[in-house]
Amino acid sequence: MKRWMQYVKPYTKYFILGPLCMIVEVLGEVLMPKLYSMIVKRAEENLVAETGDIWFVVGMAALMILVAILMMIGGVGGAYFGAKASVNFGSDLRLDVYKKVQKFSFANIDKFQTGSLITRLTNDVTQVQNFVNMLLRMFLRNPGMLIGAVIMTITISPKLALILAVAIPLLSVLLFVVMKVGFPRFGAMQGKVDALNNTVGENFTNIRVVKSFVREDYEQEKFAEANDNLRNAAMRAMNVMILTQPIMILVMNLTTLAVVWFGGNMVLGGTLPYSDFNALLTYINQILMSLMMVTMLFMNASRAAASAKRISEVLSETPDINDDTAEHKDRAVEHGAVQFKNVSFRYYKNSPDCVLENINFDIRAGETLGIIGGTGSGKSTLVSLIPRLYDADDGEILIDGVNVRDYSLHALREGIGMVLQKNLLFSGTVAENLRWGDEEATLEEMKAAADTAQADSFIESFTDGYAHEIERGGANVSGGQKQRLCIARALLKKPKILILDDSTSAVDTATEAKIREAFATTLKSSTKIIIAQRITSVMDADRILVLDDGKIAGLGTHDELLTSCEEYKEIYSLQMENKGVAANG
Repeated sequence: MKRWMQYVKPYTKYFILGPLCMIVEVLGEVLMPKLYSMIVKRAEENLVAETGDIWFVVGMAALMILVAILMMIGGVGGAYFGAKASVNFGSDLRLDVYKKVQKFSFANIDKFQTGSLITRLTNDVTQVQNFVNMLLRMFLRNPGMLIGAVIMTITISPKLALILAVAIPLLSVLLFVVMKVGFPRFGAMQGKVDALNNTVGENFTNIRVVKSFVREDYEQEKFAEANDNLRNAAMRAMNVMILTQPIMILVMNLTTLAVVWFGGNMVLGGTLPYSDFNALLTYINQILMSLMMVTMLFMNASRAAASAKRISEVLSETPDINDDTAEHKDRAVEHGAVQFKNVSFRYYKNSPDCVLENINFDIRAGETLGIIGGTGSGKSTLVSLIPRLYDADDGEILIDGVNVRDYSLHALREGIGMVLQKNLLFSGTVAENLRWGDEEATLEEMKAAADTAQADSFIESFTDGYAHEIERGGANVSGGQKQRLCIARALLKKPKILILDDSTSAVDTATEAKIREAFATTLKSSTKIIIAQRITSVMDADRILVLDDGKIAGLGTHDELLTSCEEYKEIYSLQMENKGVAANG
């Protein structure tokens, strides 16, 4: 409860005013039948006495109009303040969930899956927000109307009020059953929404691959299966509500029938005035409608509770990578020297096999280190440990002699520029994408970074230049252009450590050579780590690290490795022979 109250406190006045306005409407609802019965009763008396009392009728009519106006004001006010409170509640909650997700490590995100996090941020928050709105409008209105109508019923006829002693317990039992059965079903339904979102997200993200392999039919079948699962789960949940309403209406009709039967006999017997009987029917209807709405409220509570539980799971999740224990939070990366000491890492912590095992090496500040190795040898995982995208299981990684865990995450990552293996751009202009590296970068600074990354020429070829719109994911630029834009973006950070994870694979060798040459002149003081599949991309590096199945197979210059490392020699021979064959061909 404490968690949810923090979203209520900033809007306490709306949470109070909304229900209070609804109380005004309730008082009017309870008062109206009584006023009407008073007019009918006076008319009965006047009919017997053969007299007229028009002013009494006019006065009561005026009073009823005044009550109706107050009811309207109360109803509108309750709806307005309820909407104001619930929308702000939902907005703040959604923002906090989003902020929490931004703190998640890759492992935390993998645990929930992207589609599920999207569902929790959107659908689940909306369910809770709608319930808060319904709660504010019904929390006092329906119980208030129920209590008021019961009191009025008892004052009119205690005997007929006993009928309610049967109806109310029946509806209460129904309410309990709805809560018991509905909660797990709504939770299961939200899980199926997650699965559907995962399927859709994966398909849309990889739509080019789907079309290239003509797999539309397969993807449609996959979507149809996820959609059917959601439909079936939704029907299982909705069946509770579908069955509930007819049963409630049956109980209500039987109650009304009993009141009409016994009350009619009392009217005929002269023990109950017709005016009171008429008012009594209205109050019975109000009582039953209130009970029905309370039941609907609890049914929605079942769904909202399932969503609230899923939201709480995100908010309660502890990011496995944080800087809570950092000893040097104010320290920035100064030089960029990197050292790995007995580092081992597993993606699956219960697995006996390491992705990286007992890694030991160091990189001097300003040095260029090339990393090469076969697919799955652990190259990308190795460099991901430096900015703490993942944390090592054993050993430690030092930057400028300080353990990376002792830097704040902001300071650590601010000092590192990283171009990931999968190059991602965002919808917006070229300039907006480049300014991810530096929000305050001038056009001249962007041009300089783009020139170093060999991107300035093709950017200037666009009609709008740096104002050219990039589509989502960089869909309207080539793979090589995307890579060079990502390199320029990283350069704008002016990082002490620059990591390129196979990020020139889509550019030609001549352009790649120009990029490396530009690095040598513009990034002299920065430590450069270059992962590559092509040996020509790293052979001019100060040193080259060779990885094989998560272990270091060799470390040294190109010439040293040709004489001391069999794995490097094999890669060199294969690539150079193929290059020679291609040249001769």
